[in-house]
Amino acid sequence: MNQTLYGNAIKTLTVTDIAAMKQRGEKITCLTAYDASFSALCDQVGIDILLVGDSLGMVIQGQQSTLPVTIEDMVYHTRCVAEARRRAFIIADLPFMTYPTPLIAAQNAAQLMQKSGAQMVKLEGAKIETTQFLVEQGIPVCGHLGLLPQQINQLGSYKVQGKTNVDADKIVNDAYQLQQAGASLLVLECVPATLAKTISQQLTIPVIGIGAGVDCDGQVLVLYDMLAISIGKAPRFSKNFMQDASSISEAIAAYQNAVKQHQFPSSEHSF
Repeated sequence: MNQTLYGNAIKTLTVTDIAAMKQRGEKITCLTAYDASFSALCDQVGIDILLVGDSLGMVIQGQQSTLPVTIEDMVYHTRCVAEARRRAFIIADLPFMTYPTPLIAAQNAAQLMQKSGAQMVKLEGAKIETTQFLVEQGIPVCGHLGLLPQQINQLGSYKVQGKTNVDADKIVNDAYQLQQAGASLLVLECVPATLAKTISQQLTIPVIGIGAGVDCDGQVLVLYDMLAISIGKAPRFSKNFMQDASSISEAIAAYQNAVKQHQFPSSEHSF
């Protein structure tokens, strides 16, 4: 546990701090968090980003997908997470159908920032116009490409994206457009490691991978998956960090170290 984080000079990370990590080649660590207790634990270990994901619909609420999660749910859980952390950067998901237009997206993003303390919002898909509008209002944006859980009813199942040349080219083009629109960060989910490496190397903004190989600028996992307490089968790209740990803090620290040392994900956790 990195006790030095809790000295008098503690500083909350900002979007510019996260960008600087990419520039100096330091891997960025991110975990989902949904409550104050786990937020504090992750923060004390030194996790750089806490993502309040709409995955809470599945791991907290027991839903079959992320679709039932409301903006009120996200406001509540983001506030819980933000209240307990001191250093970590906070990103909150905009849930399903809370950003059908740029204006509605801005109104909902404002709730997450004003009421909850989110420092950035994440939205799925190549929402170029919406991203640009949010940035113009002073709202930092994290894009999300590859597997899009909010589109599960169109996809049919949670599967790897970008396997064909056409699909890969579209993801690359969408990534460039999001960056050009002003996105400060990009999450790539369940895409081939070679594709994620190309995008990470070519974009100037940090790219955070989940099931996207070790060459992304950082990694994110669902906290409950890496602690092996999720309902159902864990995804292939996750790893049980509790297996060799004597405490939750030790497991989180093992994840932190594995990402920072370029040891996670390995080939068995990649596509």
